[in-house]
Amino acid sequence: MTVEGIIVVTADWERGSQYALKVCESVSKSTNIPVEIKKEDYDLLISFGEKDEFGGVDIPQIFLKLEGGAVKHVMTRLPDNDKGMPDIEQGIKKLAEAISRQ
Repeated sequence: MTVEGIIVVTADWERGSQYALKVCESVSKSTNIPVEIKKEDYDLLISFGEKDEFGGVDIPQIFLKLEGGAVKHVMTRLPDNDKGMPDIEQGIKKLAEAISRQ
């Protein structure tokens, strides 16, 4: 299936959003796939996102928009590095791998 876009759901109040945006923008540049930024889009998160045991959703989350309008969840937040900080390189790798599997 063809990937038509990268969707990232962010929030101004969530610090992790800035890291998710960096990952999406980097992968977008290298793959020529456009990024769509959605601020606090709870409808999308509830419909397609990862939920906790109580049905709540975390921000940020990254998705792929596939041909035909399908949406596939890729990751919630970014993996942490050995210092407990978001690992942008690992996030880039994970997103690029998800795209290549489509």
